[in-house]
Amino acid sequence: MGMNETTMVAASTATAAPTAAARKPVAGFDLARFRNASRWHPAEYVFWCLPILAYFVFGDNFQLMSQIAITALFVISLDLIFGYAGIISLGHAAFFGLGAYAAGMLANSGMGEPLLGLLVAALVAAIVGFLSSFLLLRGNELSRLMVTLGVSLMLFELANKFTSYTGGVDGLPGIEVKPVLGLFNFDMFGRTAYVYSMVVLFVLFWIARRIVHAPLGQSLRGIRLNLQRMPALGVPVTRRLVLIYTLGAAYAGVAGALLTQTTQFVSIDVLSFQRSADLLLILILGGAGSLYGGILGAIVFVIAQYLLSDINPQYWQFWLGFLLVLIVLFARDGILGTVRIWIDRLMRRREKGVATVTESARSGS
Repeated sequence: MGMNETTMVAASTATAAPTAAARKPVAGFDLARFRNASRWHPAEYVFWCLPILAYFVFGDNFQLMSQIAITALFVISLDLIFGYAGIISLGHAAFFGLGAYAAGMLANSGMGEPLLGLLVAALVAAIVGFLSSFLLLRGNELSRLMVTLGVSLMLFELANKFTSYTGGVDGLPGIEVKPVLGLFNFDMFGRTAYVYSMVVLFVLFWIARRIVHAPLGQSLRGIRLNLQRMPALGVPVTRRLVLIYTLGAAYAGVAGALLTQTTQFVSIDVLSFQRSADLLLILILGGAGSLYGGILGAIVFVIAQYLLSDINPQYWQFWLGFLLVLIVLFARDGILGTVRIWIDRLMRRREKGVATVTESARSGS
């Protein structure tokens, strides 16, 4: 072997050594936990089979189930920015309303394709979310609350003023939405609306799940837990927060478009502060920082609202508030967090029981 060949082999060996070392996991840091977290649990497959079962069991309540799906998607949009990134908002209905009006105006202009309406609604809401994020991220938590609330109130007043476009307090009635994919018409019973809403919810949930279990999602958790330390680790904090806020706005816009397309009506209520407050309440009820917590919160809230309004039409809001206060008092981590605590306790008791039986068998032998 010549001198040049020997030098090349030595250089390639020296180059490969750091590469191989870099591939080895860092001592004391286990990546298996993150890989296992991204895998689908059998309980998740069971959970997503429930909407299929509900289609056949609760055939008289398709509209209610569509409302649950739309609310769940709306809650997921807030969970992305609050539960994972720690950006609290009291005006998230602004993006929901933008998506609803965008889909309604697009349909009234003759372009009522549902999927096109979703894309336009997501784009409009994402643009407004992107532009407002720079103003939002300048201050602290209190100023963020004021900024989000201010944006929502301004959009509400604009919708109330420009009646030639939004209909004002009368809204946009008589919206004609074309069949989904040109095949499935929106029927009066709500079957197509329910299936359509659930498919959109599942697809966007799957995307959100991939994001929160990716390095982006882990960095957002780190930002929420310790904002000052993350820049020292090389994390572009501002860019990550702008990205997730824009994504959350797009999700909210899609939820608003779904409401418009399934009800074929847009009310100015889609921009109201009450909708934003209910959204935050639902997320805390189900459990923030977990996508399934928001979905469970939406299910409980919408069903409780529906049942209590039937039982006591005049004072149903009192009983709904009383129920929510009880849940918050006895389930501080939300519904999902409380369920996880119970499961952990049962697992620990089971492990202790197995350990006790094993020790008894060893001592007896």
